[in-house]
Amino acid sequence: MNSIVETAAPAAGKISTATLIKKNVHEYGMLISLAAIMAFFEYMTDGTLMQPLNITNLLLQNSYIVIMALAMLLVIVAGHIDLSVGSVAGFIGGLAAVLMVDFHWHYVPATLVCLLAGALIGGIQGYFVAFHRIPSFIVTLGGMLVFRGAALALLKGQSVGPFPREFQLLSSGFIPDPFGSDGLRITSLLLGGVVALVLFTMSLRERANKLHYGAVAEPLGFLIGKNVAFAAAIVYFSYLLASYKGLPNVLVIMFVLMMAFDFITNRTTIGRRIYALGGNEKAARLSGIKTDRLSFYTFVNMGVLAALAGLVFAARLNTATPKAGVGFELDVIAACFIGGASATGGVGKVMGAVIGAFVMGVMNNGMSILGIGIDWQQIIKGVVLVAAVFVDVYNKNK
Repeated sequence: MNSIVETAAPAAGKISTATLIKKNVHEYGMLISLAAIMAFFEYMTDGTLMQPLNITNLLLQNSYIVIMALAMLLVIVAGHIDLSVGSVAGFIGGLAAVLMVDFHWHYVPATLVCLLAGALIGGIQGYFVAFHRIPSFIVTLGGMLVFRGAALALLKGQSVGPFPREFQLLSSGFIPDPFGSDGLRITSLLLGGVVALVLFTMSLRERANKLHYGAVAEPLGFLIGKNVAFAAAIVYFSYLLASYKGLPNVLVIMFVLMMAFDFITNRTTIGRRIYALGGNEKAARLSGIKTDRLSFYTFVNMGVLAALAGLVFAARLNTATPKAGVGFELDVIAACFIGGASATGGVGKVMGAVIGAFVMGVMNNGMSILGIGIDWQQIIKGVVLVAAVFVDVYNKNK
């Protein structure tokens, strides 16, 4: 227990209360903003926003944006951009429909082929960007046009569906409840509690490691208070979902991906190298990092997750349409920038991109409930995006 609870660690640095508050406000600014936006729309919609049914729909509507935002973050951190992700997602959804509906493939091999196709698409675009030094804006703009046309040709301008029931569960299914409760999905509520407990324990262990190595650590009371608030929020949202149909399958996929990408970016060599690449490519190359290969991998990863997002979107609609994925790239890129990613590369966090995606999602959902027209929705979203980038540039200049 002494390794977790604060002990007399003379080597550990002290941190003032003002510095502590400023650091946490900066780090959790977007999370605080998301909470404020949700509170605003909860009040304006007379409680409709936080209804269990609406929260479930909010997760399903934004799942594919979150999935692509995770990969887009790495592309942006590496100093690139990918404008083709919406078209790739639409094309992969069409490919899945052709394989499963027209050729009657089983959904498992069809899904694997689609993910491999996404990796191939990302690899082709990454090859030109990384090894031939063609600006990613140009390459992926071309990819956006190519795969939009390819989706039209593949589907012959028509919608194809419906998908097999098992494939639809990718997006429309929920975690089964062995306890068989009709009113409250106990399994989903327990899973939320377990996740909250695990995250709380990990935070305490991280602080213990900082104290062990003499690094500056937050006061124990402040850390416990902050994490109790996070845990309470997780349990509350788990309760809301459990009171409807439980945790959606796609939420589990998103959570696994978030944890994996957070681990990669914070605790692996390849993650640190991607940040080094975006921060200063020349210095990274001189230090021995194979920057071209690293850029290539970020685009392969982007292609795979764009394909996964396309499958999730197709499963949710239960059909593939030639117009699927239109505008997705704008929401994905906006999510990363709103979440704190820098337009110049080298800066950005996984949780920031996820929060940015839900900021956009909550705004879309809340404005739709209030009956605000699509014209004003686009204007407001554009203003929010420009404001987020302005704050980033302003803080850099300071």
